[in-house]
Amino acid sequence: MPPKLPAALRARVRIRARFLCEYCHTDETWQYVPFTVDHVFPSSLGGLDTFYNLALACFHCNRRKSNLRMAFDGQSGRVVPLFNPRKHRWKDHFIWSRNRLLIIPLTPTGRVTVKQFDLNRDRIQQIRSADASIGRHPPLNDTVQTVEVQSPPSEEQ
Repeated sequence: MPPKLPAALRARVRIRARFLCEYCHTDETWQYVPFTVDHVFPSSLGGLDTFYNLALACFHCNRRKSNLRMAFDGQSGRVVPLFNPRKHRWKDHFIWSRNRLLIIPLTPTGRVTVKQFDLNRDRIQQIRSADASIGRHPPLNDTVQTVEVQSPPSEEQ
């Protein structure tokens, strides 16, 4: 098992992330367990324990990401990079649905990330709904859909 990251480094990662999972934008403040610090470039593939290579991730996103960096996009037929919070801006790849419960992908990277991380699973929608009802969701500065955005077709269609 790799050595534990220093507490000061983990704290810096949390502050930079504004206590949000950098993938699904769930707020750590209201969860029962602290989020994990994820290696964006996986340590199993040689990723370093540097501030630049670390991201705050909820347990679910961290587990679904595993050591992946790319995924197949059924719409374009290409393998594309998963969302990388150190290289990409969240608002360039995702937008909240009008009801603020669903993350709508805007790009191929957004599509594969939503699918791979299961960012719209039932349980997270329930959490988002409860948080929205008391003004804790969506996070400040996240874009909410104001006009109808054509949702990409699912791979089953």
